[in-house]
Amino acid sequence: MISECLVVEFRVTGDECPLAEATRATGGAVEAAAPLLREDGYTLLRFSTDDSGIGERLDADDRIRYLHRAAADGRYTHRCLSKERCVVHRLIDEGFLVESVRYVDGVERHVGAVVGQDVLHGVLEAAGEAVGVQLERISPLGEDADDGIASRWNLTPTQVEALQTANEMGYFDVPKRVTAQEVADAVGISKSAFLERLRRGQSELFDRMLD
Repeated sequence: MISECLVVEFRVTGDECPLAEATRATGGAVEAAAPLLREDGYTLLRFSTDDSGIGERLDADDRIRYLHRAAADGRYTHRCLSKERCVVHRLIDEGFLVESVRYVDGVERHVGAVVGQDVLHGVLEAAGEAVGVQLERISPLGEDADDGIASRWNLTPTQVEALQTANEMGYFDVPKRVTAQEVADAVGISKSAFLERLRRGQSELFDRMLD
C-alpha cells in the first residue's frame, strides 16, 4: 500500500475542448465534474453555470451530442457527450485523479490527487508534453493551506475560496482592480452568492480578530 498522496493543481490555457471554447467565447464560468471517457471515444461532460449563453454555444457545436439542460435558482446544469478529448485526459491516463474542474473565460483549473512519486513523475511528464498545461501547486493530502485557513478562522471552504479569489484578483485593493461580478465569475457563482459568502466570511474573521 502506498501511503503518500499529493494534491496537485494544474492551469490549462489554449485547450480546444468545447467547454474551454464556450467559456472563452462568452467570458463565462463553468464548474464541472471530472470528464469521463467512454469506450466508444465519447466524453461524458457534467457541469453547471449561471451563464445561459454557454449552453446555447454548446448546442451549436458539432462536437456535442445529447445536450440536456435543467435550470434551478438561476443556475443551469448540463449533461452531454463530446467527441473532443480534453487535455486533462492526458493527465488522467497517467494516474491523475480529478476532483474538481473549473473553466473561466477559456482558462481551466484542474485539482486532483496523485498517489506516489512514480505516478507524480508520469503526470508531470504528460503535463510538460501538453501545450498550455502549467503546474500551479503540489501539497501533501491533509496539509492543504485552504483547510488550515478554514480550521483556524472557522470559515467554510466556499468562504475561503471567495475571500482568497477576491484578494488574489485585487478586489480589496484601493482602488479596486476588479468588480464583484468579475470575482463571482472567476469563482463560478452568481454575484449575489459571492457577496453573501464575502460578508459572512468577513464577519467571522472580524469577530475572531477583534474578540
